[in-house]
Amino acid sequence: MTISEIQNEIVKEFETVSEWDDKYARLIKFGRDLTPFPEEFRTDKNKIEGCQSQVWLNATFNDGKILIDADSDSTIVKGLAALLVKVYSNQTPTEILASPPSFLNKIGIDSHLSPTRKNGLGAMLKQIQLYAVAFNALNRK
Repeated sequence: MTISEIQNEIVKEFETVSEWDDKYARLIKFGRDLTPFPEEFRTDKNKIEGCQSQVWLNATFNDGKILIDADSDSTIVKGLAALLVKVYSNQTPTEILASPPSFLNKIGIDSHLSPTRKNGLGAMLKQIQLYAVAFNALNRK
């Protein structure tokens, strides 16, 4: 699936619930369904700065695609990380760099986050884009 198709799928899923408590529950479920984060990736190098919660992201590059693992000690932040993993993992660096996270505005999550969670979400997105830039540069060599 393309990034755009995945984003549209997420938007449709969140449109099926109207109450924000239910949307947060859906977000938490995304986090619970996230692939377990390998312990060897739980390092300071993979820790995301700018988050009030503890968040770790790790990316590997395989067959031209970036594979992303994520975890957090906060259920909501873990859900946010899971959404980003669902959208951007197993995509090429070029696709990631060309695909802004428009789905976040469409589902309205960005306007329902505390300022610290919004900063954390921005930091996670920035790290994913940095991974894409780095792997894109390596791929061109």
